[in-house]
Order: sequence, then structure tokens, then C-alpha cells
Amino acid sequence: MNEKSSKASPLSGLRILELGHFIAAPFCTRVLADLGAEVIKVEPPGRGDPVRRWGKVPDGQGDSVWWSVHGRNKKSVTINLKDPEGIKVARQLVAHVDAVVENFKPGQLDKWGLGLPEIEKANPEAVVVQISGFGQSGPQRDRAAFGLIGEAIGGLRHLTGYPPGATDSPPVRTGISIGDSIAGLYGALGLLAAIYEKQAGKKSSKRHVDVALTESVFSLLEGCLPEYGFFGDIRQPQGSSLATTAPSNAYPSKDGKWFLIGANSDSLFARLCKAMGRAELLSDARFADNPARVSNAAALDGEIAAWTRTKLIAELEAAMDEADVPASRIYTIADIAADSQFHHRGMLQRMPDPRLGEVLHPGVVPAMGFDQAKAIRWTGPEVGEHNKKVFVDLLGMSEAEVGRLAKAGAV
Repeated sequence: MNEKSSKASPLSGLRILELGHFIAAPFCTRVLADLGAEVIKVEPPGRGDPVRRWGKVPDGQGDSVWWSVHGRNKKSVTINLKDPEGIKVARQLVAHVDAVVENFKPGQLDKWGLGLPEIEKANPEAVVVQISGFGQSGPQRDRAAFGLIGEAIGGLRHLTGYPPGATDSPPVRTGISIGDSIAGLYGALGLLAAIYEKQAGKKSSKRHVDVALTESVFSLLEGCLPEYGFFGDIRQPQGSSLATTAPSNAYPSKDGKWFLIGANSDSLFARLCKAMGRAELLSDARFADNPARVSNAAALDGEIAAWTRTKLIAELEAAMDEADVPASRIYTIADIAADSQFHHRGMLQRMPDPRLGEVLHPGVVPAMGFDQAKAIRWTGPEVGEHNKKVFVDLLGMSEAEVGRLAKAGAV
């Protein structure tokens, strides 16, 4: 572990207490830790955060490979938040941090004696970020929710299917917990905005950031709400195409892969037609401009697909690169791991993990001039790995006291 490497990072000097589990709050703090913040993650004694066992777990290990990334750059301490002595330790930690991030069900921290009043009493200057399914207020605040519920109620899952009547299958999910991650990003944004407000000397009654999964997803729906409010239109799923521009779709290649083409301006469409050897399409009234192409998208997609089916995926990529038309095969994770652009920008990092050996990590986003390799300071820690360092060095406890609390099940 090399903590000194974080000193030149954008958020070095910022200390955050994570009272989170699963995805949203831990993702929020990982983004901030990657940018140099000191994150102290609180886990229950014993097995730690349940997400440690999400995904594939190597033989002989207790934690998944994913944990190497999910918990990276964080310090892990164990505190039993259901134990009165554990809560006392948590309150001591609150007094030493700039911000607290949590994603328990609304009211849960209050039941444990660590709600907003207790946090404010322990540290009036602390920013508190609370991430939950429906937010901290309103008639539905107490409903159970995970990321997929945020996707459903936020309107995204409705749009991730095919047009009505095309299939009896349900709308598909994105393949990752995108609702949780989006909420985590908003949590990080809100935390930094509150820190800026504080440092700028602006008056604020409370530095409280309230993030709802449903609202986070809903905020991404572009023009869906104004279109409904003005026209009464309910945007429907479009499969792989877009309802507002054409051509923009996935087309089959000769070798059975899918190739995306986004030639949705007049100049791009002209370059596509030239690359296809179909200049006559430019004089076809059905494709004269974007509104015409949208109205005749099915016919246009048929013309493009007839061409792409005659080409290997590599040939299509070369043709579109030469024509300077936005296009790409649909990447698998293997394609990503082999991609020269990702490698050049440090987005693929081989990190030594004391538990697993070498693990492939995604780099840090956004790029801000720091060395990507040094930005990942260590991989996901063991449960309670930093108990001594945090409880003794930061809180000033004696090792005997830490031992007593551990024996009592409080930490």
C-alpha cells in the first residue's frame, strides 16, 4: 500500500467515511478515492460488505475478483453498527472526517443512533450524502429498492426494449447495476458541490445531499418529459435505433457480428453513401434530409444492411474509418482489453493484488493529468485491514481498547 502517491491527486486531503454496502454508496466513494480522497469504509465484523462475494470467486478465496476493483483505494475498518459501543466508535470517526456517505434504507441510521442529528452533533461541518431508492422524503421513501427498481420507476427500463409488437420478451437490463452507479455519481457530485459551498464561505443551513435512485435514472431521459408535457407523446422503445435521427443502428456483418453506424447528419450520410458505392441514395427523396430519413428509416436500414452483410467486421471498420463516419463493432470485454486507445490512456491497469496476484483494473475517470498507474494506490482491502491504523492512529485508542472492543463484537 502506497498512501504517499495520493498527495498530488485532486482530492488529496479530503477524508470521507463510507457507511455503505452493495453498490451505490461504495461506487460513489470509489470514484472519490480514485481521485485521491481518503475513504474509510465501515464494514460489519466478520464477512464484511456482502458485495465482496458478488461475481466470480477464485477457488480458495472468500472474496470475488470484482472486490479488488470495487474496494480499491479504500481503508476498511469493522464496526458493528447494531452495537452501542460500535456506534460510539462510529461517532468518533464522524468527528474526524469531511463527509459521510451512506445508502441504508431511510431511517435505518436513526434507529442505530447515527442519524443526521447525531452526525451533526459529532461534526457540525460534515457533509452528509444519503443515497436511497426514493429519497429521504415523500410517501414512498420507505419502499424497498435496488438499482433495477430505480431503472423501472426512472423510466429507463421501458426504453431498453424493442418497439411494441416486435417481441414478447421483456425489456432487457443493461447488464450492470447502472441505476446504482448513476446514483453514486450524483452522490459524488453533490458531495463535491457541498464541499465547494463550504470552502467558498457560502451560508447553508445543512450540508445534506439527498440522492434517490429513481430520480437519478429519471434525470437521464433527455426529451421524454417535455415531449410528453407538450405533445402528450410517450416515447417508446426503439431497439437499436433512434427515433430522432437516421441512419443510426446496428447492422450485421458477413462474419456474424453487429456493426454500429451513426451517419445522422447530411454530410455524414453523404460520406457513408460514397463508402458504400451507393451515391444514388443521395438523390432519393426518401433520404433527402434527416426528417425524411427518419420517416423512411426501415427502408434505409435495409439498404445499409444489404451492404454490411457483404463485408467482414474488420473491413467495415476500415471503410468507415477511411470515410470518417462514426462507427464501431459492439465491443465485448475482450475487445476492450485489447483496445489500443484504452491502453494508451491508461484505462487498462495490471495491478498487484496481495490476495489474487495480478488483476486487471479499469483506469481512473476523469483523466486529470495524474499517472493512472499511481492513481490506483492499492486493491480492495481485507475486512478490517485498517482497524489498527484508523482506531489507534486516527482516533487515539489504545491497542488494548481496540482488542477489548473486538472481543466484545463491537468492532
